[in-house]
Amino acid sequence: MQIKKTAVVWFTNNLRIEDNKPLYEACAKYENVIGVYCFNKSDFNKTQFGFKKIEKFRAKFLLETVKDLSKNLLKLNISLFTFFSLPEKIIPQFCCQHNADVLFFQNEFTQEELNTIKAITQKLPKKTAVNSYYDQFLFRPESIPFQINDIPEIFTNFRKEIEKNAKVYNTLSITSKADSNFIKVDTPIPTLKDLGFQDFELNTNTAFPFQGGETNAYKRLNHYFFISRKLSFYKKTRNGLLGIDYSSKFSPWLANGSLSVRTIYWQVKKYEQEHGKNQSTYWMIFELIWRDYFKFLSLKHQNNLFKLTGIKQLNYNWKRDAHLIRSWIDGKTSNQFVNANMIELKLTGWMSNRGRQNVASFFAKDLLLDWRIGAAYFESLLIDFDVHSNYGNWQYVSGVGNDPRNRKFNVQLQSQRYDATGKYRSTWLQHNLF
Repeated sequence: MQIKKTAVVWFTNNLRIEDNKPLYEACAKYENVIGVYCFNKSDFNKTQFGFKKIEKFRAKFLLETVKDLSKNLLKLNISLFTFFSLPEKIIPQFCCQHNADVLFFQNEFTQEELNTIKAITQKLPKKTAVNSYYDQFLFRPESIPFQINDIPEIFTNFRKEIEKNAKVYNTLSITSKADSNFIKVDTPIPTLKDLGFQDFELNTNTAFPFQGGETNAYKRLNHYFFISRKLSFYKKTRNGLLGIDYSSKFSPWLANGSLSVRTIYWQVKKYEQEHGKNQSTYWMIFELIWRDYFKFLSLKHQNNLFKLTGIKQLNYNWKRDAHLIRSWIDGKTSNQFVNANMIELKLTGWMSNRGRQNVASFFAKDLLLDWRIGAAYFESLLIDFDVHSNYGNWQYVSGVGNDPRNRKFNVQLQSQRYDATGKYRSTWLQHNLF
């Protein structure tokens, strides 16, 4: 009699069924496939700078995403078990309980995640093999024309070589398992209250009124590309501040992996075939390459991504003035453009790319505050927090990253250029009641 082989797929920041390499390989090679997700308890504790890693906006979006993943896996006859605990405690127990022959997951390369993976693999039953993949890239590490230690420190040099010599793999589609694969799930998805938050309604002025999950990600992509055709104007509008369509807004789904970066790439190519290429369609891919670049820099520099001296190993006389930090967080600085952006972030969990660059530059270059505090605050609040892009961008604007010119934003001039009528400022400053 043939012994049934069982694969457990541990979902992390790859909360989708389309173009998911670990899930695809598990389904292709193993008869039984079971999904598991852990809401990591440590993510809801305060860090050294006094902020929770995940605040209410990210928590709500994450819950919506996991619920959608569970529904989509059900269509493939795959069960998703969810836990609110530490992954290093749950995953080995789960593999043992289900007699897993192999554990599939997305590989990571920042220290906390690596520590978790190491703790899990050390506790796995001896019979449970491990298969992991770098699945968060547009260009897989094995396909780029550099060794990781030779990644260029200037983005333009990286981009030009990548565009000429790297390959984007096709997306992967999963075939449903047999009906008999589904097993009863006895672990309910936690509520927002379980995670330590009160339920809340989205602010009516938010530029990101969307829900989490792969289903909503595809709806947004279809709207932005093929219904409104806003992609054709992306380069002209991407520095906007108000409304839902000045930019694609894909980043929250990309951040937790409910949308793959390769899906966006190939949908841009499809759009170009149907509606024509222009600077804007190219610029969407250009921004996806920037996203990859920060991930490759993280692979190269590892923990220097989080150190005060940055990847450049530069020493500045940073301050930790509690009053200045609080004034920045609460939107009570000397600059109204900074204040408006910070109020938007506090009330919505969202801020435009233009706003992020300005408030980060103001924090580090004007207030001369320890940039890691600002980065940790962004990590807590932003719905689209991505560890590599967040810390990479903060280093970039703070002068310890990979900006070769070490620029400082003239925030006053920026506000005049991008908010000439003052509409953005008036929209959010009216809420400044903290």
